[in-house]
Amino acid sequence: QVQLVESGGGLVQTGGSLRLSCAASGLTFSNCAMGWFRQAPGKEREFVAAISWSGRTIYYADSVKGRFTISRDNAKNTVYLQMNSLKPEDTAVFYCAARITTAATAVLTKRVNYDDWGQGTQVTVSS
Repeated sequence: QVQLVESGGGLVQTGGSLRLSCAASGLTFSNCAMGWFRQAPGKEREFVAAISWSGRTIYYADSVKGRFTISRDNAKNTVYLQMNSLKPEDTAVFYCAARITTAATAVLTKRVNYDDWGQGTQVTVSS
C-alpha cells in the first residue's frame, strides 16, 4: 500500500520559512518522479515544484521560483520543499505526489500525471 505523508506545515509570518517533508512508503521511491502541489481555499490544486527520480531535473512554478527549493533523499524515501520568503498568497494545503517513471530526468507538472498523493499539510502565512 502506497503512503505519502507530508509534514512540516504550520503558521508563519510573511517573509518566514518552512521546510516541508514527504515520506514515502509502499513504492520504489528511487524510481519515482515527485511533485509538490498546493490548493488554496476556493481554488484549483496547482503545481508548485517537481523533481525527477535522479534529482537531476527540477522544475518550478513561476510563482515560487527563487523562493522555494525542492530536493530529495532517495536513501530516506523523502522529498522536501524548502520555502523561503513566504507570502500570504502562499497560504494553502500542500500535497506531495508520486509516479514511477522510466526516464531518469522526467519531471511531471500536471496533476493527472501523478498516481499517488499524500493527505496534505496546511501552510498559513500571516501578513
